[in-house]
Amino acid sequence: MATASDRMSRAASFPALRAGSAIMSLAGIGFIGYAAIFFVRNFTDSFLELGIGPDQVNVGKDQIEQFSPSLYHYIAHLHIAVSGFIAAAGIAVAALAWYGVRRGELWAWVTAVAVPVVGLAVALPAHYPWGFDTFGHLGLIYADTVLFVVGAALAYVGLRRTST
Repeated sequence: MATASDRMSRAASFPALRAGSAIMSLAGIGFIGYAAIFFVRNFTDSFLELGIGPDQVNVGKDQIEQFSPSLYHYIAHLHIAVSGFIAAAGIAVAALAWYGVRRGELWAWVTAVAVPVVGLAVALPAHYPWGFDTFGHLGLIYADTVLFVVGAALAYVGLRRTST
């Protein structure tokens, strides 16, 4: 039976695995960056999410707060909570990719892939019925997701080679 250090040594010799896990980690950091933008906008005059403007929501921060301070605080708390969960997912993806996938651990790859898949599968469909699917709103997430998929595919090729 191979030890963990034997697996790590073998996995390190596969450039696709190293490159793929690094790209996956970078995408995880990208998720953290998106969460930071989301968080900061909550406390600025922008208030609404990146890429959401008057065509999607016909009132701004001041109008929402004037209409209903409790609704304003509720929306703010959702912004803060969602940004926290996006950041947490980014940390999980980056750590799993860098410390598990890079060592050739298939369980880490599966988990690192499952985290954003579940998050996006739940979050994305709600954007389309009400016109929140603007490029400005979803563009960064789509770009980061494409980067992640490239890294995950490359890492998977490397993982398959380490198992032979």
